[in-house]
Amino acid sequence: MKKRAVFSAADMSEVREAMHAARSAGIANDDISLIARADIERENVPEDRKVGEGDFYPAAVKGALGGGAVGLLGGLAAVVVAPFGITVAGVLGLALAGASLGTWSSALAGSTVPDPVRREFEDEIAKGRILIVIDGEEEDTLPAAITAVSATRAVHLPFDRPTVMT
Repeated sequence: MKKRAVFSAADMSEVREAMHAARSAGIANDDISLIARADIERENVPEDRKVGEGDFYPAAVKGALGGGAVGLLGGLAAVVVAPFGITVAGVLGLALAGASLGTWSSALAGSTVPDPVRREFEDEIAKGRILIVIDGEEEDTLPAAITAVSATRAVHLPFDRPTVMT
């Protein structure tokens, strides 16, 4: 399971140093992201390094499960009521329709919620610090990366949660 470690840096030179240490410890380039205040992100953070997922994926998964369950229950209830004449295929169709609607509506709502790291460390970001977010396997690469990046000028911040889609 991938977990996430977060570090705070004062400027882009500290960020580059921390990113180099993380890559040297075995973290893939795609598993390193940056979060900063909007003006700093516009000027200094490359587009491929920005964290932009928000709560989109977790909300979509929850919506699919919830919508599918409601559709399934609605379909089963309709089977019991004889005048509707819904078959087993109809029940599955209602479950799929519920899952689709739940996924769409929940993902739409989740996309407006800021990323959990951004919410947790909004004071750090407001001070103009740049957050380095590293995703790694908690048994393999992440402990080595935390040790390597902690040896740089970046400050390790307390954040102990799994990544969004592990």
